[in-house]
Amino acid sequence: MSQLDNARIAFFTSRLSLTQDQAQRFWPVYNEFIARRRALNRASRPLKREQIEALTDQQIRDNLTQTYATRQQELNLEKEYFDRFQKVLSLRQVAQLLAAERDFTREVIRRVAGTPGAPALGEAE
Repeated sequence: MSQLDNARIAFFTSRLSLTQDQAQRFWPVYNEFIARRRALNRASRPLKREQIEALTDQQIRDNLTQTYATRQQELNLEKEYFDRFQKVLSLRQVAQLLAAERDFTREVIRRVAGTPGAPALGEAE
């Protein structure tokens, strides 16, 4: 497992106050969610890279339509997993999960940006 994955597990487990039983049931569901979300993001990447000036109006329309369809699929996925997470976590923990994802991403970006004196991920500040 990568250092980033280990840091995510430690961060979320702490933030959500997961019990051992919850953690055993949560991580497989969460990992499946992440894999499906990444697949959607990968599918939409080629649309973002294209040069607008090189496309016809119809191609732009098709790309935007596909982008919106992908965003809707992402929303549907989040709603599906919201229901699945509630079978493992309390409603409060599900809400904390959303905040923990944002906070973890911000923290990773901050660390990658090289904020001087920042402790390694997973370490207390």
